[in-house]
Amino acid sequence: MNMLRSEARELVETLISWKEMPPTVDVILAPPFTSLSAVGDLVHGTRILLAGQNVYFEPKGAYTGEISSSMLKDAGCQFVILGHSERRALFHEDDALINKKIKAALKDELKVIFCVGETLAQREKKETPKVVESQLRNGLSGLTERDLQGIVIAYEPVWAIGTGKSATPEEAQEVHLFIRGFLEKTFGKSTADTTRIQYGGSVTPENSESLLRQKDIDGALVGSASLNAESFFEIIYSAH
Repeated sequence: MNMLRSEARELVETLISWKEMPPTVDVILAPPFTSLSAVGDLVHGTRILLAGQNVYFEPKGAYTGEISSSMLKDAGCQFVILGHSERRALFHEDDALINKKIKAALKDELKVIFCVGETLAQREKKETPKVVESQLRNGLSGLTERDLQGIVIAYEPVWAIGTGKSATPEEAQEVHLFIRGFLEKTFGKSTADTTRIQYGGSVTPENSESLLRQKDIDGALVGSASLNAESFFEIIYSAH
């Protein structure tokens, strides 16, 4: 929940005014709902894509305050973020609800950035694999190999989000490898090899290159560092 429309436009204008994005890197912006159209107009015709931060699973109706996937598409979105730890913790979204949202988004041809991750207490109890596997199994329940073509998975350790305490590249790689192994067992090797798995959790220009150098880390879900065009561009450039 950051930036008014004028602030969002300024950030994006700065971003697209700089030298061309590295051709091997895909960039997706996820502004608040109120700024989607403004940002969408600016990035139209560029290589930058647009994502919503959340969506409801019903197509329309008496759901005051909610947004449908067709509304996101109408605003220019190609992606939506679902299962984010803040939605899980603050708004009590469980795996079953997230699964409904994923299916609704995919049905409307919106691609999904599906977030999973453990809390500090769970990590200290060495429950990371169990927690992440449960979130994956329940969140992706009922999906096919073909459905997975529209899914990006984001591993975001809750203890590293907004705390300045990032997982080490080795810690992140270990969980990413576990996620890819789950995908192989559940959906097959081809799906596991081609699914993008991002890391999110206090990603900065200082640590992004070492994180993105890991074999199974395919990208970054960037939080506060994306609110500054310069730091965000540094992260983008470190991924090429």
